[in-house]
Amino acid sequence: MDRETGSQLNPKFDSAGLVTAVVTDDSSGAVLMVAHMNGEALEKTIETDVVHFYSRSRQALWKKGETSGNILTLTEMRLDCDQDAVWIKARPAGPVCHTGETSCFYRTYKDGKLERIA
Repeated sequence: MDRETGSQLNPKFDSAGLVTAVVTDDSSGAVLMVAHMNGEALEKTIETDVVHFYSRSRQALWKKGETSGNILTLTEMRLDCDQDAVWIKARPAGPVCHTGETSCFYRTYKDGKLERIA
């Protein structure tokens, strides 16, 4: 199977069995978060249209929004050329960041410090 030009899903997982996943808001295009997916998370996301990840700190499958209710509904999934990174376009049901922010990228680095984006 040709991973780079073929039509088959064949993720190239790293030595820990993970691929990096970048999530953007389907309507605004804003970057919401970056996480990791293992094979099970990828399968669950495809099966349910609800985005799942693998938590490296908990060593467990993680359904985004499972406790907060702020799930991410999959609208499109793209893989990069060698299938070692995933781009998820999703509709968030609420704030994505555990801090309550819409995106995990709510600060900018400017003049030697982090500043909250207005």
